[in-house]
Order: sequence, then C-alpha cells, then structure tokens
Amino acid sequence: MKPLVVLTLGIDAQAHAALERHARVLVLPDTSLDTIRRAVAQAHAVMVRAPLPDDVFECGPGLLGAVRHGAGVDMIPVAAATAAGVPVANVPGVNASTVAEYVVGQMLQWSRRLARVDQTLRREGWASARAQADAGRDLCGRTLGIVGAGAIGAALARAAGLGLGMTVLGHRRSPGELPAPMQRASLDEVIEQSDFLALSCPLTVHTQGLIGARELARMKAGAVLVNVSRGAVVVQADLVDALARGHLGGAVLDVYEAQPLPADSPLLGFDHVLLTPHMAGITADSMRRMGLLAVSQTLDLLAGRRPPHLVNPEVWPHRRRSPFTTNPEPA
Repeated sequence: MKPLVVLTLGIDAQAHAALERHARVLVLPDTSLDTIRRAVAQAHAVMVRAPLPDDVFECGPGLLGAVRHGAGVDMIPVAAATAAGVPVANVPGVNASTVAEYVVGQMLQWSRRLARVDQTLRREGWASARAQADAGRDLCGRTLGIVGAGAIGAALARAAGLGLGMTVLGHRRSPGELPAPMQRASLDEVIEQSDFLALSCPLTVHTQGLIGARELARMKAGAVLVNVSRGAVVVQADLVDALARGHLGGAVLDVYEAQPLPADSPLLGFDHVLLTPHMAGITADSMRRMGLLAVSQTLDLLAGRRPPHLVNPEVWPHRRRSPFTTNPEPA
C-alpha cells in the first residue's frame, strides 16, 4: 500500500500530481488542531502550511517526517519532533525573490502613494490625482535597513541596492560578511539610520518582540516599518501607538499578531499603512517551486533518504524507520 501524506492546505497542482504518483494524499477540510490530530493518526508524513498542535507527534505514531511548505518552521513543534524521532525538513530560499519583489513593490507603492492616486483619479478626476504627485518620494538615495540577512534579505538587498540605488544596511546575529551590497551594522544602527526598516528574520526566542516601543522610538521620524517575517517579531500595540502618535511615516505589514487580521484591528484605521493578508511569498510561480521541493523532500523521508534541508539533523540516527523502502539509508 502507498504511504499516506496529509496536507494541511492544498499545494500547487503540478506538485500535488507528483506526490500522488507515489502516495495517497489527504488535503484537510480545515486547519483546526483537532482535525489535524485526527488526520495524522494514520499518516506517514505531513506537509505543513498551518500550525501543528504541540502533541501532533504523539497523535501520529506512524509519522516518518514533517515538511514545511516554506522556510520558517515556527508552525512545527521541532523539539517535540526530535524527541519523537521524526525528521523535519523545510524549503528555504525558494520564495526569496518573490518576497523581495513584494517589499520593493510596496516601498514604491508607499513612496509614490499609487493606490491613493488611483482611487482619487477614479473618484475626483485628473487634476486632484495629479496634485498628489508632489507628496511622492524617490527611493534612490534613501536607506533600507534589513533585519535578517538570509536568502530573503540577500535578494532584497540586491534589488534595492543595485536596482534602485538605495543604501542597504543589514543586521543578523551570526558573524561573517553579509552579501553585497548590504553593509553590516548593529541592530541599533539599522533601526536609527533606515528610512525603510524591513524585517525578514525568522521567528525565534531571540526575535519574538524584537521591535517594541524602544526600537520604534529610535527609528527616524517619518520612517516606514516593513514586516514580512512574522507578526510576533513586532509588539503590535507599540506599533499602533507609534503610528497614532505620528512618529512613523507609516508601515507595510503582511503579517500580524493574530491572523486573520481581526475586523476591529486598529491597524485598519490608518491610511498611511499598507496591509496584505500574509501573501508576500505567494505567487503561482513560487507556489510551484515550494510545492515541488516540499514533495521531493517528503518522498525522500518516506523512502528513508535524508532530505537536503533537514532542520533537526540530530534526529537522523534515531529517526523512525520507514517501512516503504528495502534499502534504507544507514545512520
């Protein structure tokens, strides 16, 4: 019998078809924790696009692996997976250019007030819309600060620095050179010197609440915060306060403290904030790339092969053994 793979949400059609050639595939009807618990009880692998319950690996005694359809693994209780002997893999960097394009597009949108100009032209006519051009700003010559200099940060630095003529400062916890044209700076220097402060770091114990009242107060007056990492990296109440007081020029937000964004969120009341529903890394192209790589790594795990992007390598010698191969890779 083929192994059973649970998908918390659907994936690209081409990737789905590739997976179905080798496995039975179950797409969950909803992403409630109880639904996930019930589904994994008989599953051999789970592909993750929604948060898993903390006890998921206790509920799925036959799970041979969990694969994140994306880079950040905060949706997976990795420590619990390791304790249970379950390898976890992800697909890092696959949608880095997609997220970088989103950030550049939103910076241009914010600087040139394009959405507002479009609406004014439709409602009030040419003269009223054209009058708003004088409030626009160039990106060339301004400073972009990037917190999180991984694949997304590197792609964004190239696009903004080489493509738009921006000065690019970068900060990350690990030592070493940053990819050109990013210039290494301390977190405080990046915060204080940036006209646009872009957050592209993973959510960890070190980055949760990283940007709060102190950091927002240290940003330049009129600067713009851009968050494409995770909502919890920013203390949202402090951001709302900074926006209300007029210290920040605005914000570009794709992720939030609670998702979906509640209908009564105060963020919806600011006209100098651009909001999107956690879609910075999603296009038809990026979904295909992520899906195909996630499928490839899922099939590796089912066959007892070590996937190229193993998040918890310490588990490999102690992993649950696959019954779907007669030639398992040695520990």
